[in-house]
Amino acid sequence: MANRVLKSVLCIGMMLNYQVANMVSATAQEEARHVRQGWTFGVLPSVAFDADLGFQYGALTNIYYFGDGSTYPEYLHSFYAEAAYTTKHFGIFRTSYDSKHLIPGHRLSVDLTYLPDQMCDFYGFNGYQSDYNASYAKEDDPSYISRAYYKYRRDLFRFSADMQGHISGDLYWNAGVGLLHFNVGTVDIDRLNSFTKNEEKWLPNTVTLFDHYVQRGYIRSDEAQGGLHPYVHAGVTYDTRDRQQNPTRGIHSDAFVTYYAGVGPTSGYNDLKLNLNFRHYQSLYSDRLILAYRVGAQLNVAGESPFYLNTYMNQLYMQRVVYEGLGGANSVRGIMRNRILAPGVAFANVELRTRIFSLKLGKNMFYLGLNPFVDAGMVVQPYEGVVSDPHTATAAEEAGADDRLYRPHLGGGLGVKVAMNDNFVLSVDWATAFDRQDNHKISNLYIKMGYMF
Repeated sequence: MANRVLKSVLCIGMMLNYQVANMVSATAQEEARHVRQGWTFGVLPSVAFDADLGFQYGALTNIYYFGDGSTYPEYLHSFYAEAAYTTKHFGIFRTSYDSKHLIPGHRLSVDLTYLPDQMCDFYGFNGYQSDYNASYAKEDDPSYISRAYYKYRRDLFRFSADMQGHISGDLYWNAGVGLLHFNVGTVDIDRLNSFTKNEEKWLPNTVTLFDHYVQRGYIRSDEAQGGLHPYVHAGVTYDTRDRQQNPTRGIHSDAFVTYYAGVGPTSGYNDLKLNLNFRHYQSLYSDRLILAYRVGAQLNVAGESPFYLNTYMNQLYMQRVVYEGLGGANSVRGIMRNRILAPGVAFANVELRTRIFSLKLGKNMFYLGLNPFVDAGMVVQPYEGVVSDPHTATAAEEAGADDRLYRPHLGGGLGVKVAMNDNFVLSVDWATAFDRQDNHKISNLYIKMGYMF
């Protein structure tokens, strides 16, 4: 695994050098002499590492059109395509389009994505109220059940078309439409075992936690296989950041509502969700020491949503491939992916972004940064009547509300950032959960592009 991580770092470094060298100049004066015109594109490796998803391998391309160059470095049109897979059976197949110039005065973003996931994490409802027993997934433990015990199958097809317009000053409106199609079910053990010829490594065909939830009715029959959910959303954004990429000061906050409808077997699920997000960037010493933090919440305002929609964090427009529920690389680092699953959740992240070393090589400016951080997530709207461990509980037992339910889940760690010209950042984060109920692994590594927020 160490070799895989090293290879991913080297490949990403090659990607950064290639793309930035062709698209970014070190200073404004150099930009004037190296204005890009017309089309620019290239096929690049898509590599990353995630403690929950494993090593990612594939290819991507980002095609930009600059026209006559009068708007450079801002592009007129951007087309993005990526195809990748991970060693833990998670796939990424995505295309997207983004432009502020197709419709003058408005930003249009379109996303079409397919995310198959053969081993999606499922640790029950309500965070700490669902007991996590790491021994169930450890092959050398007497209590071992299966490595797939805390997993289920979840394939997601996503389409979105979002638009942003200017209201006044730093205030913007947002509106969009889209649909999510979830195909979920128990883990396909036979398919996973077909990937290896060594029968000693085959997964046992046993009952999983997801199966227990279906059998006890916590996951009802009309939601146990997924469904199709068209949606509309609208909201406002307040943005005073000095720049979109790696800001050093300013506020970026938004508030929006999303209405989901159910189609076919899930027609009984119609709900309205409210999302609130506040991000603040404060310079403590020039651009060398930045305090960055965000707080947010996703709440169910009306109606009822199937469990799989509560694993998805709504967005005004797509900037990343994956928007999981709380836990993992994109929300609460160190905590297992989707550990905090409830109709309403809240989260917070605090980072101290430092630049400890800067170097100019040719036309490019590099810097090395250290980034200590603390992340938190918690349940604010729980599921009712869920037992702590359906594997051992009797049918009459109910966990009810206890003092663990609203206790924050905490994780923290240290990030290393290698940046080129502030536009492209290689991020290597190490994190650990503060409670072993959130992750039995002390060390969790995430290698990705950019800051988390």
